[in-house]
Amino acid sequence: MEQITTLLDKNRERDHIVLPEELRVLYGGDLIFPEHDDQPYVIGNFVSTLDGVVSFEVPGKSGGGDISGFNEADRFIMGLLRATADAVVVGARTLREAPGHLWLAEHVYPEAREQYARYRQALDKPEPPLNVMVSGSGAVDLQRAVFRTRGVRTLIITSPNGRELLARNGVAALASAEVRAIEAPGGKIDPASILKLLRDEFSVKLLLHEGGPALFGDFVAQGCMDELFLTVAPQFAGRGGRRQRPGAISGVEFMPATAPWLKLASVKNSEDHLYLRYKSLRRRTT
Repeated sequence: MEQITTLLDKNRERDHIVLPEELRVLYGGDLIFPEHDDQPYVIGNFVSTLDGVVSFEVPGKSGGGDISGFNEADRFIMGLLRATADAVVVGARTLREAPGHLWLAEHVYPEAREQYARYRQALDKPEPPLNVMVSGSGAVDLQRAVFRTRGVRTLIITSPNGRELLARNGVAALASAEVRAIEAPGGKIDPASILKLLRDEFSVKLLLHEGGPALFGDFVAQGCMDELFLTVAPQFAGRGGRRQRPGAISGVEFMPATAPWLKLASVKNSEDHLYLRYKSLRRRTT
């Protein structure tokens, strides 16, 4: 992979280096996050077309790779963020659209497997990040690879009813899968409760959020998002009347007085793609 070019970086801390040199050269700079001991620091990661579409919503073609054109630098950055995180969280729909996927750095960009592994060792994180699946109903396919791959620790966060369904479906027989239940009024699990659970029971300090748009929208609406990494792919997807292709957020909407604003932290590019990093200006509500 060619080195990513940094066009703007407002995060430079020259006396505090985190990335090993081999990754720092490829990324075009360092990757530093604030220390947060009281609650997990949440970073989102999406890839979008120029017109804001994050999924074509076409069977077999609904993933982020179809939006990015399977861009190598985008996959590298996704792997880098996973290698940094304590846990990666996704919603049930994202799980359905990626049946064989594992939310690990080397799974999305195997070319840097060894570099990612050395980086995690340097971070004192020898184990892979916890894979977190959120489903209020508990209606998840337990045959998915993420529940049956040795060495991949997976947590399903669901409602009390969802826990009962998972128990009936045999989740207890899966050695690497754990279940935690949180009350879900209206079918939605409160993001702040998810963060508290991850902090208190799993010592998560840095959480990577990879969607989908409905779950990410809940986090943003509750002020539970600290940063956003957004890859902008140089293509249009469009939106027709029959299919509502989603943006990074769905299921919630904001008015001018309440719409969250973000601050641009860095701009990078490779080929014709842009890699943007934003920091939230909104205080958390909890």
